[in-house]
Amino acid sequence: QVQLVESGGGLVQPGGSLSISCTASGSVFIINDMGWYHQVPGKQRELVATITRGGTTNYADPVKGRFTISMDNAKNTVYLQMNNLNSEDTAVYVCNANAWTLGGRGNTDYWGQGTQVIVSS
Repeated sequence: QVQLVESGGGLVQPGGSLSISCTASGSVFIINDMGWYHQVPGKQRELVATITRGGTTNYADPVKGRFTISMDNAKNTVYLQMNNLNSEDTAVYVCNANAWTLGGRGNTDYWGQGTQVIVSS
């Protein structure tokens, strides 16, 4: 089994910056890609950004130019640097990883519990 634990969320003023991270632990063999999803009560979970093990990134339009995703393959950790935050960024940010596990039978998606980001004055 694989666990994903996020950290770094908090309260930020509009225009401010915040960096969050997510670390995978457990029976990890290879992580194919990791990503961040934006979750608001009453709405469907939406993609924010993803990154492959090879470094290919993908961003949702609302965060392009403001957010940067990166991954440390050796640490099985993904980061999201969030700049110029606005109120619409307020959400629980949930980490995702697609990975092979030791003894696993194929690629599997794993999800963390999320870290809350509140953008408010």
